[in-house]
Amino acid sequence: MRYSFVNRGFPAGNPIANALVIVVGALVIAASIVVGFFAFLALAAALLVMAAVVGIRLWWFNRKLARKPASGSGSGRVEGTIEGEYVVIVRDEVHRADGGP
Repeated sequence: MRYSFVNRGFPAGNPIANALVIVVGALVIAASIVVGFFAFLALAAALLVMAAVVGIRLWWFNRKLARKPASGSGSGRVEGTIEGEYVVIVRDEVHRADGGP
């Protein structure tokens, strides 16, 4: 089977209209490429900033974990203890919400 294309070119017979279609199409393609390039740059910059923030945070966290407590600081505290005061409250009877004993 042979296919014959009688009108393989542009559908408009006017050469000015054909030139206008070519120019507008080229401008649309160029604008799409430029917008896509800048969108890619914005996305890459955002990912780079996020990676830097996560990397610095992990470095800071590992640095704090690896830091050893200073010995002989003179504070007299033992590492791992919590200082504070407390009061022991002793209640003789238990109060229930439903008014029972």
